[in-house]
Amino acid sequence: MSFQQGLSGLNAAAKNLDVIGNNVANSGTVGFKQSQAQFADVYANSLTGAGGSNAGIGTKVAQVTQLFTQGNITSTNNPLDMAVNGGGFFRMETNGEIAYQRNGQFQLDKNGYIVNPTGGKLTGYTANASGVLSTGAPSPLSINTSDLAPQITTEMDAVLNLDSGKTAIDVAVTPFNMNDSTTFHNSTAAQVYDSLGNAQTLQTYYVKRPSGAWDVYASSDGTQIGAGPVASLSFTATGALSTLMPLAAINVPATATGATTPFPIAFDFTGTTQFGSTFSVNSLKPDGYASGRLSGFNIGADGVILGRYTNGESAVLGQVVLANFANPNGLQPLGNNMWAESATSGAALVGTPDSGGLGVLQSSAVEDSNVDLTAELVNLITAQRVYQANAQTIKAQDAVLQTLVNLR
Repeated sequence: MSFQQGLSGLNAAAKNLDVIGNNVANSGTVGFKQSQAQFADVYANSLTGAGGSNAGIGTKVAQVTQLFTQGNITSTNNPLDMAVNGGGFFRMETNGEIAYQRNGQFQLDKNGYIVNPTGGKLTGYTANASGVLSTGAPSPLSINTSDLAPQITTEMDAVLNLDSGKTAIDVAVTPFNMNDSTTFHNSTAAQVYDSLGNAQTLQTYYVKRPSGAWDVYASSDGTQIGAGPVASLSFTATGALSTLMPLAAINVPATATGATTPFPIAFDFTGTTQFGSTFSVNSLKPDGYASGRLSGFNIGADGVILGRYTNGESAVLGQVVLANFANPNGLQPLGNNMWAESATSGAALVGTPDSGGLGVLQSSAVEDSNVDLTAELVNLITAQRVYQANAQTIKAQDAVLQTLVNLR
């Protein structure tokens, strides 16, 4: 029986050497998870089913399991590279087949999809033209490189301080003239955008009247809007804004051919004051912007892909999702750094990063192999000694049998 014991030991040691050799070979593979050979002893069943003092008949490989511990994270220069810090797997789609990986080395294919080195497409939540995510079933993610559509200006937030010490101007004596700075006290200017994204300069002028109110005049690209003031501001004795008349928006004529004209812009002077200090512009924020080209993007810890455009705006392009399993050790290895769901692993639990026990993403980084090369080399020496020891048991049994054969 020692031959069987030694032979089983040789087979087990050889399998252990295979596992260790695979770990060593993949010590530099991004996202690789080291394996461990687990063994069980073997005993012959007795006829009565009761235990006895029989020697075992060897060992066997119970299973080869992978250890899904966290690997070190290394920074890269590729903005599409991603590392999962914590639990979860990237969800990949290849010709309709779903697989999972920890390797976060990605690039763009010719159609703009985010793919791994073997062509599998990274999945997540896609965004529409307005940047709204579709949080239904995950689908392949792509980077939309089309221009960001312009947005027409509809609102203007203006927070000013008008100098209460200014001498009033009587309109009957000195009519307003936008080209004569002696007919108004102060002015501001801001860029606004028509429906085609063309920029116009909208300028407002402030004139203090004998009544104490301030009239507001406006011009667009050097042309006065309306024949008189577009609004009038009144203040309390403490300098706070009391009334704004009229409340209607300023109708700004578009100067570009084909654009919607006029386009109304609602001014909000909330917070404007009249104190005894010099005129100041604390805030002048119009909405709207011109069209823009995609200049770059970044991926946040929550997986949101945010595009940056040449007009200074940003827009959501999609969101990466992660998947986790009740028993990751039950996943079926497919090679190419990928695993498949199995009955042992349980169904995939899909969610966004940093939710439901899923890890966070780190962009421009990858997760290294979790193989401890020093420990594996020590294990290699130990496995080699075990192999040699089992070979010695076979050699010893052979010597015993040879002695029996030589008996006279």
